[in-house]
This record gives sequence, structure tokens and C-alpha cells, in this order.
Amino acid sequence: MNPRSFAPSLRALHWAMAAIIFLAIAIGVRVAYLPHDAPERGLWMMVHKSLGMAALVLVVPQVVDRLFVGAPAYAPPLSRPVSIASHAAHGLLYLLMIVMPVSGYVHSVAGGHEAPFFGLFAWPNLVGQDKALAGRTGDVHDALAWVIGAVLALHLAAVVWHRFIKRDGVMARMWPSRTAA
Repeated sequence: MNPRSFAPSLRALHWAMAAIIFLAIAIGVRVAYLPHDAPERGLWMMVHKSLGMAALVLVVPQVVDRLFVGAPAYAPPLSRPVSIASHAAHGLLYLLMIVMPVSGYVHSVAGGHEAPFFGLFAWPNLVGQDKALAGRTGDVHDALAWVIGAVLALHLAAVVWHRFIKRDGVMARMWPSRTAA
């Protein structure tokens, strides 16, 4: 393994999570604009919920891998403000990768709906039906959708900044088809 790139397991989890999260967001936006009685709404919701639960399951090995394997050193090192911003943004992303699916799950099951996993099974209802809780967690889920969208936009802006302006090899640390410079 290149000492300036992430472990292959972390790179694979990163890109899998990126695909899952962006797809879940796109489907969530799609569903938000569908009428509640649209025939395809159920299918879209099932996929959205399944992707959310897949993200929740995958964030566990991602966090464990990151804690035990760690991250490669930056070469050159980041400035203190950039390092602080990077750690804060990544911490917030990890938190959102947990809170978003949990809030969606609680919203769904407390509202009396299933939490399906791609039609294979339904996650157990660990909460019980509670319309007030469903409403509150639905509000949290909706608000956090804007937060994760903003944080991801900043994350992508940072990628562009590092790749095309700074040209400091930061993106190569996570890019699967290249080694770090």
C-alpha cells in the first residue's frame, strides 16, 4: 500500500458510501416531488429507505477501519485552519451518515411503515408506532437532508480546490485508480 493513500478497504467503502448517499439524496428529492398517491412512490421509497439502511450498515466498518487503520499523512501537511476544517467536515459527515438513516428509520417505523431492505426483508420495528415521534424525526430527517447536502457540496468544493487549485495530491489519497503523488 502506498503510504500516502488510504487503505484499499477505506477507499472502497468511501466510494460505495458516496454512491449510496448521492443516490439516496437524488431519490429522496424525487419522492418529495411525487404526489402521495403516485403508483411509483412506494418503489422509490423502498429504494430510498434501503439505501439509507445500507449506509448505516456500511458506516460501521468504515468508522472501525478509519479508527484502526487510520489516514495517511498529508504531503505536504495541511495548514492548521485547513486541517481543522477538514477534521470538522469529516466528523460531521460521519455523524450525518449515522443520524440521517437512524432518523429516517425512526420516522418510518414510528409512522407505522416498514423499513424494507431492497424487498429482501424488513428491519424490525425497535421503536413502536408513535405518530408524534414520527413527525419529529421526519422534521429532523428533512432538515438534515439540507445539512448533508451543504456539507457534501463543501466536500466536493474542497476536492476541486485541492485537485485543480492547490494541486497538492490530496484527492489522489482516495482515488482508486491512481497512487498518491
